[in-house]
Amino acid sequence: MQLMDLAGVFRGTEALTAGTVTKEQLRGPGVRRLFRDIYLPAGMGLTHQQRCEGAALLAPAEAVLTGRSAATMLGVELARPTDPVEFVVDERYRFGPIRGITVKRTALARTDWQDWNGHRIASPERLGLDLAARADLRGAVADLDEVLRAGHIDRAELQKHLVGCHEHGVVRARQALELADPRAQSRQESELRVVLNLADMYPDLQVQVWDAAGPVCWLDLAFREWRVGVAYDGQWHALRLQLRKDRRMINRLQALDWEVVFVTADDLYRHPDQVIRTVRAALSKARHAP
Repeated sequence: MQLMDLAGVFRGTEALTAGTVTKEQLRGPGVRRLFRDIYLPAGMGLTHQQRCEGAALLAPAEAVLTGRSAATMLGVELARPTDPVEFVVDERYRFGPIRGITVKRTALARTDWQDWNGHRIASPERLGLDLAARADLRGAVADLDEVLRAGHIDRAELQKHLVGCHEHGVVRARQALELADPRAQSRQESELRVVLNLADMYPDLQVQVWDAAGPVCWLDLAFREWRVGVAYDGQWHALRLQLRKDRRMINRLQALDWEVVFVTADDLYRHPDQVIRTVRAALSKARHAP
Protein backbone atom coordinates (compact mmCIF):
# COMPACT_ATOMS: atom_id res chain seq x y z
CA MET A 1 0.00 0.00 0.00
CA GLN A 2 1.34 3.39 -0.99
CA LEU A 3 0.57 6.32 1.31
CA MET A 4 1.23 8.64 -1.61
CA ASP A 5 -2.12 7.48 -3.02
CA LEU A 6 -3.83 9.39 -0.19
CA ALA A 7 -4.71 12.83 -1.52
CA GLY A 8 -4.68 14.71 1.77
CA VAL A 9 -6.17 14.71 5.25
CA PHE A 10 -7.89 11.44 6.13
CA ARG A 11 -9.59 9.61 8.98
CA GLY A 12 -7.53 6.69 10.17
CA THR A 13 -10.47 4.39 11.01
CA GLU A 14 -12.03 4.94 7.59
CA ALA A 15 -8.74 4.31 5.79
CA LEU A 16 -8.26 1.09 7.79
CA THR A 17 -11.76 -0.10 6.93
CA ALA A 18 -11.21 0.66 3.25
CA GLY A 19 -7.86 -1.14 3.30
CA THR A 20 -6.02 2.00 2.20
CA VAL A 21 -3.57 1.83 5.11
CA THR A 22 -2.50 -0.66 7.74
CA LYS A 23 -2.18 -0.17 11.49
CA GLU A 24 1.59 -0.37 11.10
CA GLN A 25 1.55 2.45 8.55
CA LEU A 26 -0.54 4.64 10.85
CA ARG A 27 2.07 4.14 13.55
CA GLY A 28 5.00 4.66 11.19
CA PRO A 29 6.90 7.69 9.88
CA GLY A 30 4.87 7.85 6.68
CA VAL A 31 1.98 9.77 8.26
CA ARG A 32 1.61 12.84 10.43
CA ARG A 33 -1.04 12.73 13.18
CA LEU A 34 -3.01 15.99 13.31
CA PHE A 35 -5.72 15.04 15.81
CA ARG A 36 -7.22 11.89 17.26
CA ASP A 37 -7.88 9.59 14.25
CA ILE A 38 -6.97 12.37 11.77
CA TYR A 39 -3.81 11.99 9.68
CA LEU A 40 -1.88 13.52 6.81
CA PRO A 41 0.74 11.81 4.61
CA ALA A 42 4.12 12.92 5.96
CA GLY A 43 5.32 13.85 2.49
CA MET A 44 2.78 16.66 2.25
CA GLY A 45 3.81 19.99 3.77
CA LEU A 46 1.60 20.90 6.71
CA THR A 47 -0.55 24.02 6.36
CA HIS A 48 -3.13 25.52 8.66
CA GLN A 49 -5.72 24.91 5.96
CA GLN A 50 -5.04 21.17 6.25
CA ARG A 51 -5.41 21.38 10.01
CA CYS A 52 -8.78 23.07 9.50
CA GLU A 53 -9.88 20.35 7.09
CA GLY A 54 -8.82 17.70 9.60
CA ALA A 55 -10.55 19.43 12.51
CA ALA A 56 -13.72 19.74 10.45
CA LEU A 57 -13.85 15.93 10.19
CA LEU A 58 -14.11 15.76 13.99
CA ALA A 59 -16.39 18.74 14.53
CA PRO A 60 -20.16 18.37 14.82
CA ALA A 61 -22.26 19.76 11.98
CA GLU A 62 -23.23 22.74 14.15
CA ALA A 63 -19.61 23.92 14.73
CA VAL A 64 -18.56 27.08 12.86
CA LEU A 65 -14.95 27.67 11.81
CA THR A 66 -13.99 31.17 12.94
CA GLY A 67 -11.22 33.54 14.02
CA ARG A 68 -7.75 33.27 12.54
CA SER A 69 -8.56 29.82 11.16
CA ALA A 70 -11.50 31.14 9.13
CA ALA A 71 -9.48 34.12 7.93
CA THR A 72 -6.69 31.79 6.80
CA MET A 73 -9.16 29.61 4.87
CA LEU A 74 -10.38 32.81 3.17
CA GLY A 75 -6.85 33.63 2.04
CA VAL A 76 -5.65 35.95 4.84
CA GLU A 77 -2.82 33.99 6.47
CA LEU A 78 -3.34 34.88 10.12
CA ALA A 79 -2.73 31.37 11.51
CA ARG A 80 0.51 29.40 11.41
CA PRO A 81 0.47 25.71 10.40
CA THR A 82 0.59 24.45 13.99
CA ASP A 83 -1.78 27.01 15.55
CA PRO A 84 -4.98 25.67 17.16
CA VAL A 85 -8.02 25.48 14.89
CA GLU A 86 -10.73 27.86 16.10
CA PHE A 87 -14.43 27.03 16.21
CA VAL A 88 -17.48 28.68 17.71
CA VAL A 89 -20.45 26.48 18.59
CA ASP A 90 -23.89 27.19 19.92
CA GLU A 91 -24.03 26.78 23.68
CA ARG A 92 -26.68 24.07 23.29
CA TYR A 93 -24.11 21.66 21.83
CA ARG A 94 -21.03 20.01 23.29
CA PHE A 95 -17.75 19.86 21.39
CA GLY A 96 -14.33 19.18 22.85
CA PRO A 97 -12.05 19.52 24.56
CA ILE A 98 -9.69 18.28 21.84
CA ARG A 99 -6.01 19.11 21.89
CA GLY A 100 -5.19 21.47 19.04
CA ILE A 101 -8.76 22.78 18.71
CA THR A 102 -10.10 25.88 20.48
CA VAL A 103 -13.87 26.02 21.00
CA LYS A 104 -15.86 29.11 21.96
CA ARG A 105 -19.43 28.45 23.11
CA THR A 106 -22.08 31.15 22.75
CA ALA A 107 -25.56 31.73 21.33
CA LEU A 108 -25.44 31.57 17.53
CA ALA A 109 -27.91 32.83 14.95
CA ARG A 110 -28.33 31.64 11.36
CA THR A 111 -26.63 34.86 10.23
CA ASP A 112 -23.43 33.83 12.06
CA TRP A 113 -22.30 31.32 9.48
CA GLN A 114 -22.25 30.38 5.80
CA ASP A 115 -21.61 27.13 3.94
CA TRP A 116 -18.03 25.91 3.54
CA ASN A 117 -17.39 22.62 1.71
CA GLY A 118 -20.21 20.86 3.55
CA HIS A 119 -19.30 22.51 6.85
CA ARG A 120 -19.80 25.99 8.32
CA ILE A 121 -17.51 29.02 8.28
CA ALA A 122 -18.10 32.31 10.10
CA SER A 123 -20.01 35.10 8.38
CA PRO A 124 -18.11 38.41 8.00
CA GLU A 125 -19.67 39.92 11.15
CA ARG A 126 -19.08 36.75 13.20
CA LEU A 127 -15.50 36.58 11.95
CA GLY A 128 -14.90 40.23 12.83
CA LEU A 129 -16.34 39.82 16.32
CA ASP A 130 -14.26 36.73 17.13
CA LEU A 131 -11.07 38.34 15.84
CA ALA A 132 -11.67 41.65 17.59
CA ALA A 133 -12.74 40.21 20.96
CA ARG A 134 -9.31 38.73 21.70
CA ALA A 135 -7.67 39.67 24.98
CA ASP A 136 -4.55 40.74 23.06
CA LEU A 137 -5.67 44.16 21.79
CA ARG A 138 -2.58 44.75 19.65
CA GLY A 139 -2.98 41.38 17.94
CA ALA A 140 -6.72 41.88 17.50
CA VAL A 141 -6.20 45.22 15.75
CA ALA A 142 -3.49 43.75 13.52
CA ASP A 143 -5.86 40.91 12.56
CA LEU A 144 -8.68 43.34 11.80
CA ASP A 145 -6.40 45.53 9.70
CA GLU A 146 -5.54 42.56 7.49
CA VAL A 147 -9.08 41.25 6.96
CA LEU A 148 -10.41 44.78 6.39
CA ARG A 149 -7.67 45.41 3.82
CA ALA A 150 -8.51 42.12 2.09
CA GLY A 151 -12.18 43.15 1.88
CA HIS A 152 -13.58 40.19 3.83
CA ILE A 153 -15.24 42.46 6.40
CA ASP A 154 -17.21 45.67 5.92
CA ARG A 155 -16.31 48.07 8.70
CA ALA A 156 -19.72 49.77 8.86
CA GLU A 157 -21.57 46.45 8.96
CA LEU A 158 -19.32 45.11 11.71
CA GLN A 159 -19.73 48.30 13.71
CA LYS A 160 -23.50 48.02 13.41
CA HIS A 161 -23.34 44.38 14.50
CA LEU A 162 -21.24 45.21 17.58
CA VAL A 163 -23.63 47.94 18.72
CA GLY A 164 -26.40 45.43 19.35
CA CYS A 165 -24.15 42.61 20.56
CA HIS A 166 -23.86 41.62 24.22
CA GLU A 167 -21.43 38.70 23.99
CA HIS A 168 -18.46 38.32 26.31
CA GLY A 169 -15.56 40.38 24.94
CA VAL A 170 -17.68 42.76 22.86
CA VAL A 171 -16.32 45.82 24.70
CA ARG A 172 -12.78 44.83 23.64
CA ALA A 173 -14.07 44.17 20.14
CA ARG A 174 -15.49 47.69 19.88
CA GLN A 175 -12.20 49.16 21.05
CA ALA A 176 -10.23 47.07 18.55
CA LEU A 177 -12.49 48.12 15.67
CA GLU A 178 -12.14 51.77 16.69
CA LEU A 179 -8.36 51.43 16.45
CA ALA A 180 -8.32 49.39 13.23
CA ASP A 181 -7.14 50.88 9.94
CA PRO A 182 -6.84 48.86 6.70
CA ARG A 183 -4.15 51.21 5.35
CA ALA A 184 -1.55 49.47 7.54
CA GLN A 185 0.98 47.57 5.46
CA SER A 186 2.20 45.06 8.07
CA ARG A 187 1.25 43.54 11.41
CA GLN A 188 4.18 45.27 13.10
CA GLU A 189 3.03 48.62 11.78
CA SER A 190 -0.47 47.92 13.11
CA GLU A 191 0.82 46.99 16.56
CA LEU A 192 3.14 50.01 16.65
CA ARG A 193 0.20 52.27 15.83
CA VAL A 194 -1.83 50.75 18.69
CA VAL A 195 1.06 51.37 21.13
CA LEU A 196 1.06 55.04 20.12
CA ASN A 197 -2.73 55.41 20.07
CA LEU A 198 -3.06 54.01 23.59
CA ALA A 199 -0.54 56.66 24.66
CA ASP A 200 -2.76 59.38 23.11
CA MET A 201 -0.58 59.85 20.04
CA TYR A 202 -2.37 59.60 16.70
CA PRO A 203 -0.07 59.63 13.67
CA ASP A 204 -1.24 59.61 10.04
CA LEU A 205 -0.63 56.45 8.02
CA GLN A 206 1.33 56.00 4.79
CA VAL A 207 2.55 59.58 4.49
CA GLN A 208 4.51 60.42 1.34
CA VAL A 209 7.27 63.01 1.69
CA TRP A 210 8.55 65.03 -1.28
CA ASP A 211 11.44 67.39 -1.87
CA ALA A 212 12.47 69.45 -4.89
CA ALA A 213 13.88 66.33 -6.59
CA GLY A 214 10.65 64.35 -6.22
CA PRO A 215 9.28 61.72 -3.83
CA VAL A 216 11.60 60.92 -0.93
CA CYS A 217 9.77 58.04 0.76
CA TRP A 218 6.58 56.72 2.30
CA LEU A 219 6.56 56.87 6.08
CA ASP A 220 4.59 54.14 7.87
CA LEU A 221 3.39 56.56 10.52
CA ALA A 222 3.94 60.31 10.68
CA PHE A 223 2.95 63.44 12.56
CA ARG A 224 2.78 65.78 9.58
CA GLU A 225 2.47 69.02 11.54
CA TRP A 226 5.66 68.37 13.47
CA ARG A 227 7.55 66.52 10.74
CA VAL A 228 8.16 63.47 12.91
CA GLY A 229 7.96 60.01 11.34
CA VAL A 230 7.84 56.63 13.04
CA ALA A 231 8.95 53.55 11.09
CA TYR A 232 9.15 49.86 11.97
CA ASP A 233 12.73 48.84 11.21
CA GLY A 234 12.46 45.24 9.98
CA GLN A 235 15.30 42.83 9.18
CA TRP A 236 15.27 43.81 5.51
CA HIS A 237 16.87 47.14 6.48
CA ALA A 238 20.03 45.26 7.39
CA LEU A 239 20.71 44.43 3.73
CA ARG A 240 23.68 46.46 2.50
CA LEU A 241 21.94 47.85 -0.61
CA GLN A 242 18.84 48.81 1.35
CA LEU A 243 20.99 50.40 4.04
CA ARG A 244 22.64 52.68 1.46
CA LYS A 245 19.22 53.67 0.11
CA ASP A 246 17.93 54.31 3.62
CA ARG A 247 20.89 56.55 4.42
CA ARG A 248 20.25 58.63 1.31
CA MET A 249 16.56 58.82 2.24
CA ILE A 250 17.36 59.90 5.81
CA ASN A 251 19.70 62.62 4.54
CA ARG A 252 16.95 63.98 2.30
CA LEU A 253 14.43 63.85 5.15
CA GLN A 254 16.79 65.68 7.49
CA ALA A 255 17.27 68.37 4.87
CA LEU A 256 13.49 68.89 5.08
CA ASP A 257 13.67 69.09 8.90
CA TRP A 258 12.03 65.69 9.31
CA GLU A 259 13.04 63.42 12.18
CA VAL A 260 12.33 59.68 11.96
CA VAL A 261 12.13 57.35 14.97
CA PHE A 262 13.02 53.80 13.96
CA VAL A 263 11.46 51.02 16.05
CA THR A 264 12.92 47.50 16.06
CA ALA A 265 11.16 44.24 16.92
CA ASP A 266 12.94 44.25 20.29
CA ASP A 267 11.65 47.77 20.97
CA LEU A 268 8.08 46.92 19.96
CA TYR A 269 7.68 43.62 21.78
CA ARG A 270 9.94 44.05 24.81
CA HIS A 271 10.19 47.79 25.43
CA PRO A 272 7.00 49.52 24.24
CA ASP A 273 7.23 52.08 27.07
CA GLN A 274 10.60 53.18 25.72
CA VAL A 275 9.07 53.55 22.25
CA ILE A 276 6.43 55.88 23.72
CA ARG A 277 9.06 57.97 25.54
CA THR A 278 11.23 58.24 22.41
CA VAL A 279 8.38 59.36 20.17
CA ARG A 280 7.13 61.84 22.78
CA ALA A 281 10.63 63.27 23.08
CA ALA A 282 10.88 63.68 19.30
CA LEU A 283 7.51 65.46 19.22
CA SER A 284 8.47 67.72 22.13
CA LYS A 285 11.73 68.63 20.41
CA ALA A 286 9.89 69.43 17.17
CA ARG A 287 7.29 71.58 18.94
CA HIS A 288 9.97 73.66 20.65
CA ALA A 289 12.23 73.96 17.64
CA PRO A 290 12.67 77.53 16.33
